[in-house]
Amino acid sequence: MAARYACDPASSRGRLHGGDAGGARGPRDAFQRDRDRIIHSIAFRRLAHKTQVFIAPDDDHFRVRLTHSLEVAQIGRTIARALGLNEDLTEALCLAHDIGHSPFGHAGEDALDPAMADVGGFDHNAHTLRVLTTLETPYPGWRGLDLTWEMLEGLAKHNGPVASPPWALAHADAAFPLDLATWPSLEAQVAALADDIAYDNHDMDDGLRAGLLDLDALVAQPLVAPVWAAVTRRFPRLDRADLIGELVREQIGVMVNDLIAETRRRIAQSGVDSPADVRAAAGPLAAFSPALAAQERGFKRFMYAELYRHPRLEAVGRQAKGVIAGLAAAYRGDPRLLPADWLARLPEEEPWRGRHIADFIAGMTDRYALARYREIVGPVRLGGA
Repeated sequence: MAARYACDPASSRGRLHGGDAGGARGPRDAFQRDRDRIIHSIAFRRLAHKTQVFIAPDDDHFRVRLTHSLEVAQIGRTIARALGLNEDLTEALCLAHDIGHSPFGHAGEDALDPAMADVGGFDHNAHTLRVLTTLETPYPGWRGLDLTWEMLEGLAKHNGPVASPPWALAHADAAFPLDLATWPSLEAQVAALADDIAYDNHDMDDGLRAGLLDLDALVAQPLVAPVWAAVTRRFPRLDRADLIGELVREQIGVMVNDLIAETRRRIAQSGVDSPADVRAAAGPLAAFSPALAAQERGFKRFMYAELYRHPRLEAVGRQAKGVIAGLAAAYRGDPRLLPADWLARLPEEEPWRGRHIADFIAGMTDRYALARYREIVGPVRLGGA
């Protein structure tokens, strides 16, 4: 049974273009259609070749944006079911949350944003809305996927109310107002925390696989230490390297259970009885307990110091930034380098001319960006690429 504070597809605020009309496409409700539109989109498919943490890795076992998004969706759906939320909306939000990422992950964004500073910059969260409302064009009657208001609202505000939206988000909000000053649905709040749970644990797994994280230092972290102690007690004869998978699974379970318990407590304390009550709340209702939240923040600091800012990753990241900056300079300097279909749609005036070029670069996969750089700028090699 759905909770009264869960989003109900039958009570959705609808779609900007009313894109459910026409055609018999199966017995799906509004949020199921949203999920399916994401899965069938070109932008979602491109996530298979976009960086999560490791840029152009030699090892096929590292996560990419697509596998990360699938793992977030699995965690999010589990939490939503336990809390009586709408699982389909939660899953759709999880699957779509990284669609706006440029090539090479945050390194690419760190280069594309300053390269486009004179036309409003680049923000991957805001670009997710732009991709889904404007750039994806599978339908003959309108631009975008025409997702429900609840889906767009959740993507816009999954980290909370937005006081100063980047231009791409402001543009989407002007077309279909998303109440940016309020909290999002519980489904969106859960999706954001499922993302944290997934990347905390799976980046830990990948960092150990890559040999960049020290196991002793990792398991000394307050978030990890009790789980590691429990795992080693349970399997005393196994080699430590063979326990990493169990550590990751157990750690995800601990974080999921804590989130469910704390969120239930906050819901009961707040007395919310509808999605409108959730949006009007004074703060987030989905959360880790204070103790685990403090441990998780400390773990993130550890991961930034030991993995994300590791000299090996930073060296490749600097090269990746050079690729994106080089592409931006080349295309803005001579737009005739754009593919014919993109050149045909190039606006005459700024800022839309520069934003059009940013749209093209942001949509690239890692390997396509490298191929275009080699074609129009010069030789480059990143990691195993």
